[in-house]
Amino acid sequence: LPRPSQPASLHRHTAPFISLSSDAVSALCLLLFTLFGCLLPRRLIPSLLALPFTLIRGLCLPPHLLFALLTSPLSPYRFFHLHHKPLFRLSDGSPSHQLKHDNNGTLWFISLLVDLTANSTQDLRVGNKYRIGRKIGSGSFGDIYLGTNIISGEEIAIKLESVKAKHPQLEYEARVYKSLAGGVGIPFVRWFGTECDYNAMVLDLLGPSLEDLFNFCNRKFSLKTVLLLADQLISRIEYIHAKSFIHRDIKPDNFLMGIGKRGNQVNVIDFGLAKKYRDPKTHFHIPYRENKNLTGTARYASINTHLGVEQSRRDDMESLGYVMLYFCRGSLPWQGLKAATKKQKYDRIMEKKMTTPTEVLCRGFPNEFAIYLNYTRSLRFDDKPDYSYLRKIFRDLFVREGFQYDYVFDWTVYKYQKNAQAVAQAAANQPQAEEAEEKAGRTRTAAATAGQTAGAVTDKRRGPVAPRAEGSGMQLRSSKRGVEQQGYSNY
Repeated sequence: LPRPSQPASLHRHTAPFISLSSDAVSALCLLLFTLFGCLLPRRLIPSLLALPFTLIRGLCLPPHLLFALLTSPLSPYRFFHLHHKPLFRLSDGSPSHQLKHDNNGTLWFISLLVDLTANSTQDLRVGNKYRIGRKIGSGSFGDIYLGTNIISGEEIAIKLESVKAKHPQLEYEARVYKSLAGGVGIPFVRWFGTECDYNAMVLDLLGPSLEDLFNFCNRKFSLKTVLLLADQLISRIEYIHAKSFIHRDIKPDNFLMGIGKRGNQVNVIDFGLAKKYRDPKTHFHIPYRENKNLTGTARYASINTHLGVEQSRRDDMESLGYVMLYFCRGSLPWQGLKAATKKQKYDRIMEKKMTTPTEVLCRGFPNEFAIYLNYTRSLRFDDKPDYSYLRKIFRDLFVREGFQYDYVFDWTVYKYQKNAQAVAQAAANQPQAEEAEEKAGRTRTAAATAGQTAGAVTDKRRGPVAPRAEGSGMQLRSSKRGVEQQGYSNY
């Protein structure tokens, strides 16, 4: 069966059905599959189903008989029907879900059987050449699935959004990606379109998010890793701003590391909340507004965003400051606050942000973080941040600390250490296992020798003494098995 995480109602590909006209054969095949189909290997059933359903167009069984066959507790069709309603085409090219009922209503069952056969034999696809796999994440609007290009075999990411969503955003996000195309750290959109009930966007496949890696490293990054990331993060946001957009949802989850040769490159994703802050041609800035709802993630939102002020470039940069302090500290002071409603929680977060001095927030860390945060908070609504200045203060700190630009991040070291520990543990357990095996061998030899000696002992008064009972030997063998098991588990 297709995995539960796979979305329903996507286009599938199925071979055309060849019409035959033997109702008797149809009825017999349906009956046989109903009674014995559940006993067959699952992968054989789709092939066997193809035989009786090639004559499905000429089937004229009464509806009540078909219904009884299909709904039998032993019916294999109960195993295949997943409530999907994809668009399939019969031999004449007509969509199965558009067939109208004939006089006895059998075409409803015809459509159902075609649906079942296709569901069991074919993969979910979008754009004719991208196969959908398991779910790997979620964005602001829609879920993300692992996909495969069926022509090249290349793995890609597929983001899906129901066309029935209250506020569809995927098409807009695809347009933003295309506006940003070509920038370093911007995923390339391979395809966008609609497949039945879903909007689909095919993107480059990337690696883990910074939030995932943060958790992998026990929720604390070293200063070196934070500074290596800061340099790239500032550059990514600068590029987005240069293309007349603001992201409006800067957070660790929306920055992903690359894979393969680009494993050290930070990438930006999830532009569902992005907005143009100026006209691309005239560079005329959007007007200042107030009483706006909070857009983005409250934990990293700027103070002005909490106050209801229209967001601009300064807000992305302030949010990035909170992200970097989150990496340094392990958490932010306004995390974990309790409130009865979401609005009350947002108000408490805002209050905590406003009342926590920058010096307290950055205590224990280099002064450059306080300089960065004070600078971004001092920007006016339409000011352009000095990205070069912000990069420079962190680069100078990097050099003063004596770090090397080797792009060895904490998760690289941590992964290497874990692998080394596993190898060392295995090497340490190997001699113990060998020693236990040798000891068991010596015990087995001693037991055999003792048995032979006991059989040869003779009592002068009673004659030859019988060998010892098997219980002793059983005990030794049992003990030996215990030693072997212990050695195996240790190894």
